[in-house]
Amino acid sequence: MAIHIKRIYDPVSKTDGYRILVDRLWPRGIKKEDAHIDEWMKEIAPSTELRKWFHHEEGSWEAFRKKYHAELKASPAVEALRSCIKEHKTVTFLYAAKDEEHNHALVLQEFVEKDK
Repeated sequence: MAIHIKRIYDPVSKTDGYRILVDRLWPRGIKKEDAHIDEWMKEIAPSTELRKWFHHEEGSWEAFRKKYHAELKASPAVEALRSCIKEHKTVTFLYAAKDEEHNHALVLQEFVEKDK
């Protein structure tokens, strides 16, 4: 099983496998029919409060990671995600954030992979 991460604005590839949008909000400028997603798991994304804190109040990356991990530990959506991952050989988490080094999809991948 492989879990990849990709911006939703990047071109679709056959190697993406099962494509899951892991953002709470629909990405700007992307038509739903052009997104080529297999599933949209809004509930797995950071809470609105945490997202706003991190992006608008310049919360630190490490603090965001810890807070998001805590949210994931308490989220029933994690089981649905794990179940989905087990059903597919390759899964790609899609996100819209501009920052490719500091985004919730990276934290989500880390969280899911640590329990493999």
